[in-house]
Amino acid sequence: MALPKTAKIISAALLLAVVIGGALYLNRPASSASTQSTDDAYVQADFTTVAPQVAGTVDKVLIEDNQSVKSGDLLATIDDRDFVVAVSAAKAQVEAARAHIAGLQARLVLQETAIRQAQAAVRADDASLKLARTNQARYRNLAADGSGTVQALQQAEAQLSIQLAAGEKNLAGLQAARQQVGVLRADLERAKAALSQAQSGQAAAELKLSYTRITAPLDGTIGQKSVRVGAFVNAGKPLLAIVPLDAVYIAANFRETQLARVQAGDAVDIEVDALPGEALKGKVQSLGPASGVSYSAVAPHNATGNFTKIVQRLPVRISINPGQTAAAKLRVGMSVTPRIRIGVRHEGFQDQ
Repeated sequence: MALPKTAKIISAALLLAVVIGGALYLNRPASSASTQSTDDAYVQADFTTVAPQVAGTVDKVLIEDNQSVKSGDLLATIDDRDFVVAVSAAKAQVEAARAHIAGLQARLVLQETAIRQAQAAVRADDASLKLARTNQARYRNLAADGSGTVQALQQAEAQLSIQLAAGEKNLAGLQAARQQVGVLRADLERAKAALSQAQSGQAAAELKLSYTRITAPLDGTIGQKSVRVGAFVNAGKPLLAIVPLDAVYIAANFRETQLARVQAGDAVDIEVDALPGEALKGKVQSLGPASGVSYSAVAPHNATGNFTKIVQRLPVRISINPGQTAAAKLRVGMSVTPRIRIGVRHEGFQDQ
């Protein structure tokens, strides 16, 4: 039975509407969805690799694999006998430098006494010279009027010459004594510099001695432990890693077409493959500044030849809300599926 004309028109209109609606739905931007999810996401943590700062033989290991530690806990020790000897030698150099300074200070005090003695000698010379000049003048007058002998005058003149020479000698001695003070003070400054250098050497030796005690730099769990008693370790060679499991986060790689409306602070629902039935809550902490391939040593963007466009992925850091029991079960490397709820702000988040 043929359909009425009106029914045909309605059917055609409905079919056209369905076709147009389907086309619009299929061609809508991926970022227009109210949620965005990806299975290219993993649990991560900013763990720290622990390495010795001095070389030596390990004599104690105080931790086990997967053990929880606190910041400052002693993890292992290196044989410190050579370092103790170095500290003792550095201390001896410091004491020798201090003794040298004390000796120079004593010589400065002695030199001040020598200066006072030289000044007294110069003053005595001045008095003797004055007397010699007076005698010379008197004997010259006596010799002139015949009351004195020429021999007495000659003796007075000789005594004046002797006093002049003695005065010049003692004055030069005073000047030399004063100059010696400058020399001693310069030596004292050099000795003080040597003391500072010796103290720096002692501090360096003590610092190296402290490095024989390897401690935890942060709270976390021991992983990748390779340190063993009796092993010789080199400075900078990793011995273990400390993973802060209480500060894990999600590193999710979303397609670039998903991120047009994603903002820091958006609420996130997190499913963990290893924890079926457990649901975690989080928030978008930040969006990465570049795609992962942008950090490649070899540029992936070929400027010549054929080109195939590939949708890139950008990293999104997702923090996990505190106070969730299931979060304590997370381990670094676990696969997760985060679902970002676009426009739903995490409680307590404030836009910058």
